[in-house]
Amino acid sequence: MRYLVTGAAGFIGARFVESCNKEKIELISVDKLANFSRPDHDGLDFGLKLDTDDIMQHLLHDAPRHIDAIIHLGAITDTAASDIHELRRLNTDFSHDLWEYASEYLVPFVYASSAATYGAADTFSDDEDDLRNLMPLNHYGMSKHAFDLDVLKLERRGIVPPSWAGFKFFNVYGYGESHKGRMASMVYQALKQIKETKKLILFRSHNEEYDDGMQSRDFIYVDDVVKVLHWSIANSKRGIYNLGTGASSPFLDLAIKAFEALKVFPKIVWVDTPEDIRDQYQYYTKAEMTKLRRAGYTQSFIDLQRGINAYVRRLGL
Repeated sequence: MRYLVTGAAGFIGARFVESCNKEKIELISVDKLANFSRPDHDGLDFGLKLDTDDIMQHLLHDAPRHIDAIIHLGAITDTAASDIHELRRLNTDFSHDLWEYASEYLVPFVYASSAATYGAADTFSDDEDDLRNLMPLNHYGMSKHAFDLDVLKLERRGIVPPSWAGFKFFNVYGYGESHKGRMASMVYQALKQIKETKKLILFRSHNEEYDDGMQSRDFIYVDDVVKVLHWSIANSKRGIYNLGTGASSPFLDLAIKAFEALKVFPKIVWVDTPEDIRDQYQYYTKAEMTKLRRAGYTQSFIDLQRGINAYVRRLGL
């Protein structure tokens, strides 16, 4: 068994690679080559490592090797990114190229979309008939949304892999995300701040419908994401699915759980939300998970307290 994994040196990609190593799955790993040397990658076997800019050359012109599945996780994931052309090149056009390759060579294809595609919506339906009505709040979300729509158009034209699934990741957290800086999950930010300062800074609400600390997210532990990715490959599904837990947790609740996991007395400091992200800020996310369940995924998801506790153990805090 051989998988091609893009974004293999990223947060979710590296955890997927780790799971493939346990299952003895051979890998072709794609990322910026410098990213493979991060400290939290110690012990991982990435197999053949290729630079993102070289992958299509390799697939199309360098003695192609059989691939059993493409897991496309590589992207610019900074929600504040403003270079529209680079976002289009890496998040949409590159994805399109991989899709066409998978379609021509009959390779199952799984890719990462994002809950950022929902914008300021207060409902999160993954019904494909509703997707064209979504209005993302930032360029990152727009780039992901563009590829979702692209996929559906290509499928209607018969340009489609033998099986495919796109997953709108909600707020993924877990080991290996520290390199993301301020784009790391709120769970990571909370644990880091509490461990270093014995307090936690939270953003005030600038939306009159939400009290301070009641901004709410659907947090999903990275191990659960990896399980779903493997399941989708093994079960030959097609479609665009939400990938959260179906539960939404306020930041204040997350804070209390983080303090508890680290055995630190709670102390919260409130600050204004930075102006550069204030207008793009999602106040609430909660994945509608009915579609994935109907597709046959039956495993339960790790709840936030258990996920935080597992994360703390993995970090050795």
